[in-house]
Amino acid sequence: MSIHERVDAAGFDVEPAATITTYVEALALIERLHRLLLDVIKDEFERLGRLDINSVQALLLYNIGDNEVTAGELKSRGYYQGSNVSYNLKKLVEGGYMHHQRCEIDRRAVRIKLTDEGRKVREIVGALFEKHSELLGRRKDFGGGALKEMILNLRGMERFWSEQIRYIY
Repeated sequence: MSIHERVDAAGFDVEPAATITTYVEALALIERLHRLLLDVIKDEFERLGRLDINSVQALLLYNIGDNEVTAGELKSRGYYQGSNVSYNLKKLVEGGYMHHQRCEIDRRAVRIKLTDEGRKVREIVGALFEKHSELLGRRKDFGGGALKEMILNLRGMERFWSEQIRYIY
């Protein structure tokens, strides 16, 4: 080990310059992957001639599934990652993909759930994900538990970022 390297708390050799480079590369990759996922969903709907819904809305419908939730719960449950949830909910209700109803207990809250048309969209996304999982399962680079290991690592990153947010306040 050279004087330019250090050993981190877990005992791994880590080059300081490589650490920041690797971290920033991971951040960019996470963002690109989400954008690519939206592009893949968009392409599937275009292939099917379904131009009445965008990929963000389709993914939101998939994530909600059979649950009945409030708009506020969409982010806390991880169903929606964007900032313009009100716009997308309005469009989904107008398009007939969701029912919405004022909550009896808190009249400010609106409960939402999928309509039959919303469930059809969810099935399209579900079939796409099923096809992708089968294709990934056949690849050598995702065999032997590599996908599960990646999930564990990403969950670790999620926990780390959550802890950083809590320490700010």
